[in-house]
Amino acid sequence: MQINFPAFLDSLLILVQGWAGIFVVICIIWAVVAILNNVTGKKKEEK
Repeated sequence: MQINFPAFLDSLLILVQGWAGIFVVICIIWAVVAILNNVTGKKKEEK
């Protein structure tokens, strides 16, 4: 069985780009949720 090494490296590049894209999207969603929690979170009532 022969492995085409240049094709393997090309596929690894595509794989890394995909995982990086997923990571970026998750970070954006996390940041939006954190901002929304700070803006619309429950405010403590002063007595």
